Amino acid sequence: MALAVCQLFDARSDRLVRELWARLEEAGVRTMASHTHGHHHPHLSFAVLRTWELRPVRDTLDRLPEGEPFQCASHGSLIFPRGRVALAPSFSATVAMRQDRVARALLEAGADLHKHYRPGLWVPHVSVATRASADQLPVIVNAVADVLPLELHAIRTALVDSSSGRIWWLPRML
Repeated sequence: MALAVCQLFDARSDRLVRELWARLEEAGVRTMASHTHGHHHPHLSFAVLRTWELRPVRDTLDRLPEGEPFQCASHGSLIFPRGRVALAPSFSATVAMRQDRVARALLEAGADLHKHYRPGLWVPHVSVATRASADQLPVIVNAVADVLPLELHAIRTALVDSSSGRIWWLPRML
């Protein structure tokens, strides 16, 4: 069970990622569309907390400065251990600094932050496939390449419980 601080996309960007998921599902590849509870949203996580209490997390995030919507562009794929494949987004340094600020604030508040989201260790990604086999990787990489470059527009920040898909919208972007 984890809680993620997610940047969610506008309707067009959300649809484009979901269309990619659907193409891969049709090819027999498990994606975020069918992973766990099946309520996943295309997103870019700024932080993932391994254990959490909602109120202290929200209180910490409420003290951070407001961020603006931002564009990110994917020009390739990332392949992680255990068959995870994601879009590799690029964006302004300001967005990376915002992620760093969120991670530092959560750590200072005593949060149990996943090691890959700690300051200076973040690998930004937009998840596509889960538990892909080695023989599925060419299918996934080709499907991703077919939609590149993929421009995504992040417009809202939310807290998402990965065990259930439950969302708590934040009143402003981080």
